[in-house]
Amino acid sequence: MKMKKTLKKALALLLCLATLCSFAACSPADNDETTGTTSGSSENETTAGGETEKVELTYSFWGSEEEAANTQEVLDIFNASQDRIHVTAVAIPWETYMEKLNTMATGGNLPDCGLMTEAGVLQFAEMGLLSDVSSMYADAAEKPLASATYTYQGKEIAYASANNSLVMYYNKDMFDAAGLPYPPANAADAWTWEEFVDVAKKLTLDANGNNAASPDFDPNNIVQYGCMIENLTWQLEVWCRSNGSGFYNDDGTEVTINEKAATDAIQAIADLYLVHHVAPLSTGLTDDGVQRSLIAKTCAMTTNGAWNIGTCLSAAREEGLNYGIAVLPYMKEKVTISTGGPNVVFSQTEHPEEAMEFIKWYSSEENSWDNLIAAGIWMPTTSGYYNDEALTEKWLKNPAYPEYEEAKAVLCDYVRDYAVPTSWYYTNNTTDFNTLLGSILGDVWTGNKTAEQVINENYDSLVAAFDGMGA
Repeated sequence: MKMKKTLKKALALLLCLATLCSFAACSPADNDETTGTTSGSSENETTAGGETEKVELTYSFWGSEEEAANTQEVLDIFNASQDRIHVTAVAIPWETYMEKLNTMATGGNLPDCGLMTEAGVLQFAEMGLLSDVSSMYADAAEKPLASATYTYQGKEIAYASANNSLVMYYNKDMFDAAGLPYPPANAADAWTWEEFVDVAKKLTLDANGNNAASPDFDPNNIVQYGCMIENLTWQLEVWCRSNGSGFYNDDGTEVTINEKAATDAIQAIADLYLVHHVAPLSTGLTDDGVQRSLIAKTCAMTTNGAWNIGTCLSAAREEGLNYGIAVLPYMKEKVTISTGGPNVVFSQTEHPEEAMEFIKWYSSEENSWDNLIAAGIWMPTTSGYYNDEALTEKWLKNPAYPEYEEAKAVLCDYVRDYAVPTSWYYTNNTTDFNTLLGSILGDVWTGNKTAEQVINENYDSLVAAFDGMGA
């Protein structure tokens, strides 16, 4: 599945280096068939004079020169922190990132480690190009949450750099004007889907001030919508899960989006516009929903990733936007999804242990604290921040976040107890599947066909995309 472009930009902004650096290609050693790691030695080499040379690692990423500067500072700190490992950056444009990595893989000269697109992780794992990194946290008191862990054939192959989850944002001033209580922050009080629609009707106003629950409401002259549930494919998955189904079965081996529970969930999103008139028409083609709804003050509620707190909502808050965060409403089951771009260790490296040491250091919250976590762009991945009150306060008692109790309930407790990983964490070919799905759902959003019709008509093509056979 394709991660939203906003998150990719955020990751690039915060993970990447300045200039395109050339690097000495690593000669592929014989691969260990069971782990995918190389059998080359990870011992530091010794010069003829007996001095120990540093292990040289290469790290690939995407991003501009400006975006790369922050990461270079972090790499400089790592390189200066010890005398055993030195990391050199390999900058590759985002537009050609996976193409370049595939070319490198064919030539046997992949970097030692690098940033990876979410949808590319399982594809590289299937080709034997990623190392098993399950030993990375073997001796650690805390390890990343399951919702931040990529797995392949039962092995942990990557950990997300951030545990960003889907949440609901709302305009407090609009709720105050309508005399309505704010959406619940505690999962125990989460709205049912019917309750959510009812509130959205009361917040949807026509030019005469009538809300969508009024018999005098004019659906052709709406000036304020109650909600916008984004219909981008990466978000639609959560509603299928909430309704008791999903795009795939639990282990990602079968396409189940044709189940009635899944098509009903997708139809419910469309009906917010088509039937209830509480949401604007959205075709799911752009990923600027927070800007178009909450920040533009056209909608009272919207859904999107938690990284918006530190990106577009940060500036909007400074300009006077009075917003809050809440848990998602639910259909049958309370659930949200988590995602985050991972750093991986490529199996062609001759130094897997050192590469894992660097990636673990690089991914630690302490090394991305000020500019990412405290700023509200990234959520921590390790479990301590979700279970230890002192660490939770360190994380969420920061000016970038909403009021602490609300932030803790939504970003900590809700994510810890109800978040599941998006499907690209455990099944392959999600990019092709989601691209096809997004293209065929257009008729659903405009009401030309039902979700059930569209999915059933295109089910064989969706299965073919899932199987890697193209659409």
